[in-house]
Amino acid sequence: MNFNLSEEHLAVKEAARDFAQNELLPGIVERDNEARFPAEQVKKMGELGFLGMMVSPDYGGGGMDTVSYVLAMEEISKIDASASVIMSVNNSLVCYGLEAFGTEEQKQTYLTRLATGETLGAFCLSEPEAGSDATSQATTAEDKGDYYLVNGTKNWITNGNSSGICLVIAQTDREKKHRGINCLIVEKGTPGFVVGKKEDKMGIRASDTHSLLFTDVKIPKENRIGEDGFGFKFAMSTLNGGRIGIAAQALGIAAGAYELALKYSQERKSFGKQIFEHQAIQFKLAEMATKIEAARLLVYKAARLKDEHKDYIQAAAMAKLFASEIAMWATTEAVQIHGGYGYVKEFHVERLMRDAKITQIYEGTSEIQKLVIARELIR
Repeated sequence: MNFNLSEEHLAVKEAARDFAQNELLPGIVERDNEARFPAEQVKKMGELGFLGMMVSPDYGGGGMDTVSYVLAMEEISKIDASASVIMSVNNSLVCYGLEAFGTEEQKQTYLTRLATGETLGAFCLSEPEAGSDATSQATTAEDKGDYYLVNGTKNWITNGNSSGICLVIAQTDREKKHRGINCLIVEKGTPGFVVGKKEDKMGIRASDTHSLLFTDVKIPKENRIGEDGFGFKFAMSTLNGGRIGIAAQALGIAAGAYELALKYSQERKSFGKQIFEHQAIQFKLAEMATKIEAARLLVYKAARLKDEHKDYIQAAAMAKLFASEIAMWATTEAVQIHGGYGYVKEFHVERLMRDAKITQIYEGTSEIQKLVIARELIR
């Protein structure tokens, strides 16, 4: 076991930290209040290579490993979880799915634009009646010979309005159940494809989350990823990697809250001394530091297994389960350490607490992660 990061890894970590501090921190409270998409910051993320980190340079990506990706995700999530979920969906779900399973023509047409940040991607799986039960797809892709006719609604889609390319999971043959599902590449502007309402969320408010509506949308057969019926397997394979990204996001949220709490504890005084000198605060911070480090090691392990092309399904589920639980707990503790100031937006920890909750829900709830882990234990 080697727990040392390479010089390249440290450089990525430092670049992401600098970007978060200098570009994302200014105006973050206002973006959260107004639920305003960070368009300018996302454009810079693309220019710096944060939107296609693991994509091969052949398609305009950075060609980096998963460890580099989670290091960047952690640092950006410490400051702005809205920016990091935009980054996560584009990297972990859309770019990864296209590069791993798309045709050469699909990669040249779509992946190159996504990896460079020319456009953003959206991953469209969830529906009004299909959240954790991803097999119950009501959106249909009727086979019309040389094209599919898509009808249905997708819910809670990150980058729903800001994306230019969507990967849409839809049912083609209901009798085949999950083996009758396909994944189609759908571009914005296609007739019949409409962006629905924007969700008014508790956290990650600056990321745009929309419902997407499809009415008789014609999609050519060449936009299908994989063989007929591959869609469900595509979605599950892609989500396995996506969980590593969300685990890194949760880790960053927890670590960001901890750093703020530690700093505050050395500035705030009560009963004539810094509150850090009170044993009650010391114990909170010690427990936070320990649990966050444990989450970090789980995230790094999952990333390393993926880089080594080993089975990482269980490790990714464990990392997401634990890191998301720690994010919720650590941010709550950070608010408590701040006292009344923790309830005030300008001190940032209340936002991190609101942002933390979604990491226990999206890309597989904590309960789903436990099912995945249990299934892997006896496999």
